[in-house]
Amino acid sequence: MYNYIIGTVKETHPSSITLDNSGIGYKVLTPNPYEFKLDAVEKVFIYHHVREEIDALYGFKNSEAKGLFIKLLSVKGIGPKSAMAILATGNVSDVVAAIEIGNSVFLSKFPGIGPKASQQIILDLKGKLDFQAEAFAKSDSIRDVEEALKSLGYKAKEVKKALQHLDPTKETNQLLKDALSSMLK
Repeated sequence: MYNYIIGTVKETHPSSITLDNSGIGYKVLTPNPYEFKLDAVEKVFIYHHVREEIDALYGFKNSEAKGLFIKLLSVKGIGPKSAMAILATGNVSDVVAAIEIGNSVFLSKFPGIGPKASQQIILDLKGKLDFQAEAFAKSDSIRDVEEALKSLGYKAKEVKKALQHLDPTKETNQLLKDALSSMLK
């Protein structure tokens, strides 16, 4: 129904913004409301969520975050609240990288996402994140660790297993240490 709304941000709240467009104030739930500047004209990518108990607008700073939100909603057991928690505390590229390499430990760190939910996300979305998938497939640090392990002579299967337990928000050196220590266990 809506792709985006361009308007002036009139209010920010802990979980939403009020976006004024031609004199109409839209309450838009957003993962990071304080990334929008007060009294600034912003382009907010919108997802209109309608269910029996809820009719809400969800807004995002870019189309990639909106796309990931929609994909997360397609996962069994993941609703708007859980999807917003993932986007509020995680970088889109890190979340996509974690899904693509099967890193359930990283996904379990988000509020409301336990081990079963993280496995379900990986099962349902791995290989299906088609929006710029190549750009988001692996973060630079994860790619560097992968190349380093291969150059040390580890097999692809061993490398893949080690990458599944890494936190892509850490520095490359720490990631390499973590990967090597997990391979030695």
